[in-house]
Amino acid sequence: MKSKIIAQGAEAILIQEDKHLIKDRIKKGYRNSELDLKLRKLRTRHEAKILERANKIVPVPKVLGTSEFKIEMEFIQGKKLSDELDKMPEKEALKICKLIGQEVAKLHNSGIIHGDLTTSNMILKNNKVFLIDFGLGFHSVHVEDKAVDIHLLKEALQSKHFRNWEKYFQEFIKGYKNEQVLKQLEKVEKRGRYKQKE
Repeated sequence: MKSKIIAQGAEAILIQEDKHLIKDRIKKGYRNSELDLKLRKLRTRHEAKILERANKIVPVPKVLGTSEFKIEMEFIQGKKLSDELDKMPEKEALKICKLIGQEVAKLHNSGIIHGDLTTSNMILKNNKVFLIDFGLGFHSVHVEDKAVDIHLLKEALQSKHFRNWEKYFQEFIKGYKNEQVLKQLEKVEKRGRYKQKE
């Protein structure tokens, strides 16, 4: 079985083993070792549970097993949306953005907040968008949390896809449709602008 490290972040190492992906939460040297153990166990268990719930609602990698600090999941053999979106014909890209809106709405309606909605955390495979990396995910029914989730996506589109971000975001909104959350998004953005002026 071939295994290779495909990514290394601040929190975890991602190892691909054939059609499986292992997310291994790494030890933090600066943390108290007892606290470090506790946090890594807790976050691993928490992310696995969110992934298992999300799997019943939207396309995400299937959890195949967990241990103290590791989640073994299905490896999605696709392309990162962040690399592909701007290369697509516009009509196709807009269709994908609307689809993302629909998928995020389903997730939010089920009380799951992704916590790091960016096109780098989306894999495109056979015209399906898989959401990945729920490391910052949590459960919430609060409109504010849903609005902040979308605000993060909007910021990610602005920075990564600056030429077309407005069109992309408009299509996302058409797919998302939840007026209450979108009204709250306006309030979140007003607060952000107010803070910048201070």
